[in-house]
Formats: sequence, C-alpha cells, structure tokens
Amino acid sequence: MGSYGMTVNSVAEGHLKQDSFRFGSLDILRLDQDQAVELVRSAVVAGQRTDIAICNAHTLLTALEKPDYAATLKAMTLLNDGIGIEIAARKLSGSGFPANLNGTDFVPQLLSRIGVPLRIYLLGARQEQVERAAEHIRKAYPSHTIVGLRNGYFQADETDEICAAVAATKPDLLLVAMGNPRQEQFIVGNRDKLGTTVTMGVGALFDFLSGSVVRAPGWVRAIGCEWVFRLLQEPRRLFRRYVIGIPRFLWAIRRLKRSQPAQD
Repeated sequence: MGSYGMTVNSVAEGHLKQDSFRFGSLDILRLDQDQAVELVRSAVVAGQRTDIAICNAHTLLTALEKPDYAATLKAMTLLNDGIGIEIAARKLSGSGFPANLNGTDFVPQLLSRIGVPLRIYLLGARQEQVERAAEHIRKAYPSHTIVGLRNGYFQADETDEICAAVAATKPDLLLVAMGNPRQEQFIVGNRDKLGTTVTMGVGALFDFLSGSVVRAPGWVRAIGCEWVFRLLQEPRRLFRRYVIGIPRFLWAIRRLKRSQPAQD
C-alpha cells in the first residue's frame, strides 16, 4: 500500500504536508479553509487522484485500536474535524489547527468557492436522504452537476457493480457518506475501480444537507459543543461514541504525551 499512498497523497505533499500534526502513526494536515479548498481544486485541475479522510476523535481512537484502519488512513490525505482533535494537537504539539474542517461546514464552502465546475457523485446514507441532499446541492450550487447518486446500503458482493456505475459517470468529486471506518475502507479498497479524481469521506453530511438532522445553533458550534447537541438528538446511537469514547480518547492523549521524548 505504500506506493499507492504516495500516489493519492502527492497533491497534499506538494502543497503543505510539511505542516502537519502527528497522532500516533497518522499525519493530519494543518490547513485553513482557503488552503483546503485549494488542495481540492488543484487535484481536480491536475486530474490527480486524491482520497480525503476528515478525522475526528472517534476516527483517531479507532485507528489507534485497529492497525488495519490506521493503514487505510495512512493511504489518504487527512484533515481535522472537531474539538477533540484540536485538544489533542494542543496537548501533544503545543499548537492547534488553523480551522475546523468538519465535512458539514467544509463541503458547502468547497462547492461555493472552488471556482471550477464539478461533476459530483453522492454515495451513502438512506435513499431519501441522498436524493434530498442531491437536490439541495443542485439548487444551492448550480455551477456543479450531480452525475449520479446511490444509498449506502449494499452487500459486499454488490461492490464491483457499484464501483462500475460510479466510474461510468466520470466524477471529479465522489462524496462517500457511510460513517467510519466503513467509508474510508471502501474508498481505499476500491480506489482503482472508482475512476474518480477526488474522493472524500463525509460522514453524516447527507443527513444534514437533506434536513433529516438539524445542526446545532451557531453559538454551540463556536464553543466546540456540537457533539453535545448531537448526543441529545441521537442518544442511543451516539452514547458509546461520546459518553464512553471521549474519556477513552483523553486517556489516549495522555498516554501519547507520556511516550513523547522529554523536552530540554
């Protein structure tokens, strides 16, 4: 997988990979929003295959515990999402990130500011959600074209057929909303079959774009507490991720901090 990772990450490396935060074996780019948009635009214009994972605390904790998933992420360009990874960066490196590049905010900014028309394929969520998300994009960003969509509920033996359907549309941007680790494993495992230029894992983006899930108020997002709002909305689904996962992630940060070489 090493040479493959170099191929898909070469745009990021050519731009700004020298400014990144290391968590375990993973390097997460430190980009502001303009730089992140430019990274995607450059990849599209150059026709450079680029896979993007947007990493939050849950992503990083899963990668620490599952080496196969960490290897998958290492074959991708990694961006940051949320207060958890910001805390980790400050504790472990002394500085945070220029911007919070969570997919729910970053993708709309990308579509409005990229400056080139995109052919977009949407894959993931339930059929109603992905259809409504596609309609939202058509209305809000008319310079782009939705070339195809499909829900994320399929069996393993359907994967080749789905990849062929995506490849037939020749998308510049494939948005995969299956949750992690499944979406990243799908992207990397099928990269050569998908025929896309930029592929991005976007988690619950389609649920938000479709209006199925309500965003937290702006002031809640500004203080880094959107996770609390989401937990209150979906306590059964998100209890393990947040109520159990957050203390475990903070403990993981402490262990990594203690393993760092002492500073003179």
